[in-house]
Amino acid sequence: MIAKITGVVSDHEGSMSVIDCSGVGYGVRVLLDEQSNMRIGEKTSVYVYEHIKEDAHDLYGFLTKSRKELFEKLLSVNGVGPKAALAITNLGNEGQVRSSIANGDTKFISSASGIGKKVAERVVVDLKNKVGLTASDDATAFLQESSFADSDEALQALVGLGYSRDDAINVLSKIDPSLTTEQRIKQALKR
Repeated sequence: MIAKITGVVSDHEGSMSVIDCSGVGYGVRVLLDEQSNMRIGEKTSVYVYEHIKEDAHDLYGFLTKSRKELFEKLLSVNGVGPKAALAITNLGNEGQVRSSIANGDTKFISSASGIGKKVAERVVVDLKNKVGLTASDDATAFLQESSFADSDEALQALVGLGYSRDDAINVLSKIDPSLTTEQRIKQALKR
């Protein structure tokens, strides 16, 4: 198992950097912001996650152990493979990604290439308490919203009138739920 590679950066090919170690060039997929710190001709060290499958042997490299650990945590989520984990980790610096998970920012997470809303929600549910930050109290509020939404006649009416589901949920969350369905719809339309 390859755990760390130290050598001279000899080339960058997209998101892959080639690190020459005593005449052997290892192609390592790296984060874009870290790749910008890896200058061709300069010595570097990367912590490696090795992904082996039938038709490929991929190496993913990180300049810090903590970013590699975040990547590995993302891999523990059902539906997140190495490419998806790298895409999420590439969204911003380590603090931004950890914060978005702890705060339940599924829009930020789903902006990663190949990550849909359901996978982003799964990432938050599985990792919100495992990223080293205190999870927001409403990090998983989207779970209540979806169960609330399925049986809410006012929501269904607003969607029928052309509101997006998210906009309708947002508007209705600011209206007293003890009102009748008719009253809630009228108040929502006034906003």
